[in-house]
Amino acid sequence: MMTRLLIVAGLTAVIHAINTLVYGVRLAGVRTRRLATAISLFNIIFLISSTANLIQAPLLSSLVERAINAGLKEAAEGGAAADILASALYQQQLAILAHDMRLVIVAASIGTAIGAFLIPPFVTLFARMIMLFDEVGSVPRLIIMILVSPRRLIRYLRRLQLPRADILARARGKPLPLPRMFLFMNMIVTGIYTIGVLSALYAGALFPAYRGTAILLSGIVNGIATVMIATIIDPTAAKITDQALCGERPEGHVKNMVLYLTVTRFLGTVLAQVFFIPAALLIRYVTQIIV
Repeated sequence: MMTRLLIVAGLTAVIHAINTLVYGVRLAGVRTRRLATAISLFNIIFLISSTANLIQAPLLSSLVERAINAGLKEAAEGGAAADILASALYQQQLAILAHDMRLVIVAASIGTAIGAFLIPPFVTLFARMIMLFDEVGSVPRLIIMILVSPRRLIRYLRRLQLPRADILARARGKPLPLPRMFLFMNMIVTGIYTIGVLSALYAGALFPAYRGTAILLSGIVNGIATVMIATIIDPTAAKITDQALCGERPEGHVKNMVLYLTVTRFLGTVLAQVFFIPAALLIRYVTQIIV
């Protein structure tokens, strides 16, 4: 059980680290003046996140199923099968499950922090990959070139530098060239996305007779976040990036945007700890209405 939880936590950290690196793609695109190419090439890296998500989802679901089945079995043996949620044994299983879910959320915060730490060298390296792609003309050739002759890339990796410790302090000393609501909503959206599936799974444990319906209702939580992204976050980020490409803004504004989006994303994963239970109760309530 613990091994499975650690695997889920590790995969969650990988997913959130890669999703954090997405912010650096816009900066690499501005630096190379090849934003469309940058976004297209990152889709290759994003496949790693998608693969991790495919593995993580069933493992996470199995944690919930094991907890529910263990609680049902213990409650039945204790003579409380008729009212399973009233069983002290089942409540204990719910407490353990909630604890495990919160550890997964902590893993999301850790993954986000790792991704944030790697953004500066990632931007530099990814910008180099964009220019190499321009030389070879195709992704398969780029991959073959790196595999066959890695010395060129290794020499470049040795010159990469990690971010300075005072990066946040230096950013705070400058005027904020970004809409504050844009950053605030990024924090809220991240918090919602982080717990969308987790809250749905926990809601299924709170309403075990119809847990399949509850799990499928995760779209309600994620749907709210999707609307916010489509109407507030993505258009604003795209506008700032396009203005930098056109020379209407300095590149530094995009750097600040990446920095503040990363910080608010991390804060969003922390805020997810607050959203977790209320979202699960909301999903359970909607499930009760449906059934």
